[in-house]
Amino acid sequence: YLLWPVKAFSPFDARADAEALRKAMKGMGTDEETILKVLTSRNNAQRQEIAAAFKTLFGRDLVDDLKSELTGKFETLMVSLMRPAYIFDAHALKHAIKGAGTNEKVLTEILASRSPAEIRNIKQVYLQEYEANLEDKITGETSGHFQRMLVVLLQANRDPDSGVDESLVEQDAQVLFRAGELKWGTDEEKFITILGTRSISHLRRVFDKYMTISGFQIEETIDRETSGDLEKLLLAVVKCIRSVPAYFAETLYYSMKGAGTDDDTLIRIMVSRSEIDLLDIRQEFRKNFAKSLHHMIQKDTSGDYRKALLLLCGGDDE
Repeated sequence: YLLWPVKAFSPFDARADAEALRKAMKGMGTDEETILKVLTSRNNAQRQEIAAAFKTLFGRDLVDDLKSELTGKFETLMVSLMRPAYIFDAHALKHAIKGAGTNEKVLTEILASRSPAEIRNIKQVYLQEYEANLEDKITGETSGHFQRMLVVLLQANRDPDSGVDESLVEQDAQVLFRAGELKWGTDEEKFITILGTRSISHLRRVFDKYMTISGFQIEETIDRETSGDLEKLLLAVVKCIRSVPAYFAETLYYSMKGAGTDDDTLIRIMVSRSEIDLLDIRQEFRKNFAKSLHHMIQKDTSGDYRKALLLLCGGDDE
């Protein structure tokens, strides 16, 4: 098991860190270097302690101060790092379904990649923090088969991983084949039920069996047979069943590839996975894209924002 890049800092002194941050933001000009070094080298639990010490010592809110002293993407990244880990996903979902237009990309990324236990936790936190039911909010903003698949994932009732029954594997693979490649039009519901409820180990076998029966990867069929938000969601679910770190490596790659950078996605993944599986993501990135995550961040970003992202990333796997 790999250790993650952002580990608990030792020896840790929340008051000393709070004082360093206050000094960095007091008076004329801001010392961004100190801010980024402190916040990227402490883990989330320690950052919460620093915020508490900051309020105790100065009667000031650290996040409010960061917002008033910093700007742009660097500000977004530092404020994201300060968000308590348990609320991070709920907050991202809240903002994805707030106001005009829904950010389907965020709904897809979070709900496809989190475990049933994590999804149950997100729903609970959402209710506590925002006094609203996450499922109601999401169904109010989405429609069609995309909505149905999200609702299935929100139930967090995926079968637990236990022994795989080969006859059921064969059956599911045949059902998917008949619902997609063999059918005029597509029976999306079959894809939703099977991909949304079967266990991870069962589905990995189903994908192998599907390839044997049809001659296609399941991803190719989804690509051909579905479209729009549903297609993106089903593909994300399949990729996460195969490997969550590989899914995030690919999502990071495409957030930076080509013209312009999808900074919201880059920040969200770097922050939310920094203490979970960022080293695994880095390995998958290196393996699948023949360059390191570190290298791509370096090429694609600049300034204090780049410095902070590179510190979060940790080593370079060139």
